[in-house]
Amino acid sequence: MKEYIVVGAGITGAVISRHLAEKGCKVTVVDKRSTIAGNLYEEKNENGILVQKYGPHIFHTNSKRVYEYVKKYGEWEDYFLECMVYMNGKYTPSPFNFKTIDDYYPAEKAELIKERIRAKYNGAEKSTIVEMLGSDDPVIKEYADFLYDNDYKLYTAKQWGISPEEIDISVLKRVPVLFSYKTGYFDDVYQCMPKGGFTSVIANILNHDNITVKLNTDALSFIEIRDNELLIDGEHTDKTVVYTGAADELMKCAYGVLPYRSLRFEYKNEDTDSYQDAPVVAYPQADTFTRISEYTKLPVQQANGKTVIAVEFPLPYVAGQTEPYYPIPTEDSCALYNKYRKHLDKVPNLILCGRLGNYKYYNMDQAIESALELCDTL
Repeated sequence: MKEYIVVGAGITGAVISRHLAEKGCKVTVVDKRSTIAGNLYEEKNENGILVQKYGPHIFHTNSKRVYEYVKKYGEWEDYFLECMVYMNGKYTPSPFNFKTIDDYYPAEKAELIKERIRAKYNGAEKSTIVEMLGSDDPVIKEYADFLYDNDYKLYTAKQWGISPEEIDISVLKRVPVLFSYKTGYFDDVYQCMPKGGFTSVIANILNHDNITVKLNTDALSFIEIRDNELLIDGEHTDKTVVYTGAADELMKCAYGVLPYRSLRFEYKNEDTDSYQDAPVVAYPQADTFTRISEYTKLPVQQANGKTVIAVEFPLPYVAGQTEPYYPIPTEDSCALYNKYRKHLDKVPNLILCGRLGNYKYYNMDQAIESALELCDTL
């Protein structure tokens, strides 16, 4: 029986482990945390409210394959996320839509902006702030500048800790501008939440006789890369390691430290049924925090006049002190990662994957899809 060690009990590690187990392989999953599910982990607080401990997660995808996969491991219900932005003293929908124009401009000017957008984009449903900033229509350009200066620029700089000019342009394209009064943060075909929580889904995926899970176990305490060889406890091995952690840490930062962004959450219990009008509200103009999530709305939970919010503070990643949430996609960081990747791809019996392993800003469905594509090749 072929043996694998899968480093990381998050969604990527779980999907790959299940595939290998079903193929008759013996799989040992190790994670340095005391919990499975990676950043999808949630738990109930003292008021019985299910709280996502590492930030808000909502499943959404256009991939039928990904949707059909997760359906096998839990009971799901439709969930359509509504978000808002607090900007210049007002709440407005996120993504920005035509109501945003009405919220911040006099009626006559608002109608002119909407008219110009309809004419310029010829019935298109949305665009990116990047494209609108480059518009040759001065009215559209002025509106785009307003959104960029009061939201995109401020939020991006605060979230990533660098100027928007340095960040990969794909980050600014993630949240579109809508050309209608349509609301809803995502427009994917499938949008839902697991009734028992994401942790129970991961537990179900990992529930196989060929899978053993070891928590509170730091893989780097026994896995080593020496030159182009993989060693376990200092010895050569026939086992294959599937590694979902940070590539630079696997090589003891031999080429330098890859930059990541981390987060800190400040949880507050509130004696009210509802703290804010949307489950997630962004605050681009706040000094230190980026957004507030309300967990009685993620998913909808009744807590008898109680709710809990999480205020989200971005901060630098420091190895051993904070969690590496997001790879920072700049030209320099990608070049550094490619050095690690080129080296590690030469190591037999080593597979690098996941958000950290691939140094990519995956959504949940993208992480699952990437894992399934890897399973196709194993």
